Amino acid sequence: MIYPSIDKILNTVDSKYILVHVASRRSKQMKETGHLQMKESEYVSKRELGRALEEVEKGLIKIEKK
Repeated sequence: MIYPSIDKILNTVDSKYILVHVASRRSKQMKETGHLQMKESEYVSKRELGRALEEVEKGLIKIEKK
């Protein structure tokens, strides 16, 4: 099961498709650069995708509407 719950995140993000796109891009960025926005011990997830979703939930990644 993925943490955090996607249902909780959708309260702040309008679309599942946008959420998938943002989390995917951030996950790839983490793999390539190794840059994390929180301390590694603060993440619940071990994988980059889960960590990207945690960052979205905590408001560390801003999603702009165009």
